[in-house]
Amino acid sequence: MQKIKFHVGSTSPFFSALNKEVEDLIETNDYLNKARRLLWVKMMFYFSLHLSAYVMLYAFPHVSLLSFISNYIFIGLSGMLLAYNVSHDACHETFSKNRSINYWLYHLSFNAQGTNAYLWKVRHTASHHLFPNVDGCDADIDNNPMIRLSPQHPVRWHQQFQHIYSFFIYAIYTLHWFLFKDFLYLTKKRLANLENKKHPAHEWILFFVWKLLYVFLLLALPVLVGYPFEKILIAFLIMHVTDSLFFIHSLIATHLCMETQFPKPDKHGYLPHDYHAHQLATSLDFYPTNKFFNFIFGGFNSHAAHHLYPKLPHTIYPYITPVIEQKAIEFNVQYNKLTLINAIKSHYRYLKVMGRKRSETSDSVSKTAIDKELVF
Repeated sequence: MQKIKFHVGSTSPFFSALNKEVEDLIETNDYLNKARRLLWVKMMFYFSLHLSAYVMLYAFPHVSLLSFISNYIFIGLSGMLLAYNVSHDACHETFSKNRSINYWLYHLSFNAQGTNAYLWKVRHTASHHLFPNVDGCDADIDNNPMIRLSPQHPVRWHQQFQHIYSFFIYAIYTLHWFLFKDFLYLTKKRLANLENKKHPAHEWILFFVWKLLYVFLLLALPVLVGYPFEKILIAFLIMHVTDSLFFIHSLIATHLCMETQFPKPDKHGYLPHDYHAHQLATSLDFYPTNKFFNFIFGGFNSHAAHHLYPKLPHTIYPYITPVIEQKAIEFNVQYNKLTLINAIKSHYRYLKVMGRKRSETSDSVSKTAIDKELVF
């Protein structure tokens, strides 16, 4: 496999100027300490919310099916918000200076969703964050037979309809992740740019322990307290549909849409941008300076800031994003921003474009080139 490289790293004029201004802004206003305190407030809030959802399930009798389903949806969405606001920062070691605290916060909050924390961290930090939207180097856009996510992937005949049927695939995303995806990644030897991947024996054991605990809490224990299994199964499945649609439509457009680029390396393995310009060109923000959206989405809405500063807490992103946008304009670096609704629309439009057969372009794979090539 060809080694993929960037032309320059932190010495780029854009990032040098940006970083100086961001550092000055943080130090002058004591934003870092404020952001870290808010992280802990959010952690306690979302852990309490998720725990209360479980307490309600077991402490209060649910006579109607609607009440029971609503409780499961509450468990699922509160868990998702917990993962957004705690797991992600802890995964990047930004929650605490203590690695053990980060480890336990991350594993407790992430594995509680039925998905494996260890495997996601491997893919997220060692693959996706290094080369977002680069085919063969970003595990998040690995080729799959159902949905074409990269311009460099082959086009299959049925993918001309992917902008229609993808919604139904997305509706079972977290269930598929829980039942199949984790098992696939546990056994795969190659994950995008990660080759000959082997996992420690204790991670194999923990993999099954966490899965069984999740099954016990949401499928077995409710039976033991007296709920009929068919009622539990209906609520469990509807919870996953709700989780899946919320997860996909709040996150997928942050990289996979008409505005973002999918850079292709040249014959020597060099990508067209430097590392930091690449992060901006492949990411998209929605309401990045809005503190309410930051509180809900855990900084995923400020995706450019996260990819440039993954070691800063997400609670600081609303303050540094205006600087990022300003410097991007000043240095003529691509910066992408839409409303959430328009970002979702852009994603489905992108799927429609990706599902159509087209002649391969030799150098550029930007959506601008694709737009010119296809008539809607």
